[in-house]
Amino acid sequence: MADTVLYTVSDGLATITLNRPEAMNALDIATKVALREAAESAAADDAVRAVLLTAAGDRAFCVGQDLKEHVGLLNADRESGSGQTMSTVGEHYNPIVRALAGAAKPVVAAVNGVAAGAGFGFALAADHRIVADTASFNTSFAGVALSADSGLSWTLPRAVGASRATDLLLFPRTLTAQEAAELGIAHRVVPAAELRAEAEKTARKLAAGPTLAYAAIKESVAFGLTHSLAQTLEKEDELQTRAGQSEDHAIAVRAFVAKEKPVYLGR
Repeated sequence: MADTVLYTVSDGLATITLNRPEAMNALDIATKVALREAAESAAADDAVRAVLLTAAGDRAFCVGQDLKEHVGLLNADRESGSGQTMSTVGEHYNPIVRALAGAAKPVVAAVNGVAAGAGFGFALAADHRIVADTASFNTSFAGVALSADSGLSWTLPRAVGASRATDLLLFPRTLTAQEAAELGIAHRVVPAAELRAEAEKTARKLAAGPTLAYAAIKESVAFGLTHSLAQTLEKEDELQTRAGQSEDHAIAVRAFVAKEKPVYLGR
């Protein structure tokens, strides 16, 4: 894994850190490959019970595609006629978003600065977003004559509604942290100096929680977005039955009766 993405696991928490602060954590090929590997590793590792996605520096969470590298690749494409440059969506962005959004465990994004383009998309792929009061969001794509990617066509309408999402995509503009909170993009806004501590505290709380129940909640909500009430009720029945048979549920009930704090095992 490239050093442009740092990956650590501690006490059930996987921390993924974009580490190109000098480039505002822009996504060159090496970084995209490393981020994909980290996200997929965290999603697949049963020892990981929560994921924290964050970035180094105080200017940017991620400004999306590294356009300096992109220009060179486009020029090479024109010369060769290969058209390979935009394969990055299928090779990198889509797997990253699938791993984050589809992980059977909660994902927290700590947005420390500008989140633009794919950076915005990766933040929205997380289940919970804690945002520095100095951070901002921008869809960016139309500004460089591109459509949406990194899942924003799916996640943004679900966060802010289809009409507002279309407006933000057609007319890219900077959303402040406060505006993002008002729109439902940011779940919590905190002083920049407190972001990392607050995000880690939240992520560690989730890592110590009932992992299977969290996974079932994510699956249930995603299912309900695209199915009827009748189908969703059946899915809830299936998932609740599974959760009710977990060790964590038994632990929670015993702790409740004994008026003690449960210590979950994640199974």
